[in-house]
This record gives sequence, structure tokens and C-alpha cells, in this order.
Amino acid sequence: MYKLTWILFALFALILPILAAPVPVPEEDSELEKRVTHSGRGTWYYPGLGNCGGTNNQDQLVVAMPKSMYDRNGGSNCWQWIQIHSGGKSVRAQMVDSCPGCGPSDLDMSPATFQALASLDVGVINIQWNFLKK
Repeated sequence: MYKLTWILFALFALILPILAAPVPVPEEDSELEKRVTHSGRGTWYYPGLGNCGGTNNQDQLVVAMPKSMYDRNGGSNCWQWIQIHSGGKSVRAQMVDSCPGCGPSDLDMSPATFQALASLDVGVINIQWNFLKK
């Protein structure tokens, strides 16, 4: 009986460190998303208190991401910088809000961000954008 107890104890002592070893957790999907170029529509809005928790104004280079992206990533893209291209022009802006009316690759931009790409009178432009490295 004691021999069996010692064997089980020794076996448990050998297996315990293996079970307690940390297991690497794969990065979130948002890491992969950073390498993707998104194509969608760009519109503009007057920012205020954003879904990311900060207050911004029309003179700042900020955007609202699609609400579906905000929800899917749990807001992890908040405060991240992106590069936006349209009509041969380019601007960098920070994600600070979510846009319920935006499609999966659309962005709603502050007037300052939109004006770096086109006149506000245009209203809607075709854009390509991607995340910048954190």
C-alpha cells in the first residue's frame, strides 16, 4: 500500500510542473488585421465625446471606426493610428470613436482629417486605409 502511494506521489510530482507550465496564447485577430488594406467610403462628422472615452474636436486628425470593428475587437483599436489614402493624397489619423452607420471598411473622419484628402463639400470619398504599427 505504501509503495503504491509513493509511486503515485512521485508520478504526480513529475507531472505537476508540466501542467503548470505557461502555454503561449495566440495574438488577437486585430494583430493580423493591421496588415490588411481596407477599401471603403470616407465621410466626415463633428467629433465630440467618442466611444473610446476621450473628447475630440474638428481640428484634430481623428476618425470613427466601423461599429462592427469596435464591437468585434472589444474597443482594442481605440487610440490606434491609421494611414488613409484617397485621390493621391494621404493622412494619418487616430481612431477615437465608433460609427454605427459605417460599413465594415468605412471611416467617419473629423473635418481636419477629411480636408487633408478632399473638400468637405464632396461629402463622401473612396478611401483605402491600414493600421500603423503600435
